[in-house]
Amino acid sequence: MTLAKSFDAWAQQHEQKGLERGIQQGIQQGIEKGIQKGIQKGIQKGKARLLQRLLIRRFGTLSSDVVAKIEAASSRQLELWADRVLDAPSLDDIFRA
Repeated sequence: MTLAKSFDAWAQQHEQKGLERGIQQGIQQGIEKGIQKGIQKGIQKGKARLLQRLLIRRFGTLSSDVVAKIEAASSRQLELWADRVLDAPSLDDIFRA
């Protein structure tokens, strides 16, 4: 085998290893992002459920519109509403801007 052919074979082998490493790193990053997104979604759902429970204890049954509003809210919005649960005189006051 000539030196040029040996070099080409070596280069192809290293290129393949580099591609495999790159693919593996991409898969790992995708998995990590997916896990993080799942954790955030779980936290969000937990906040929504807790707010619903607090509101039910304080004000009674919630309408489907209120439940939908809570489920569609951002994490930050849920926190703001939860901060109002103890002081708000009515359910409507919880959701006022």
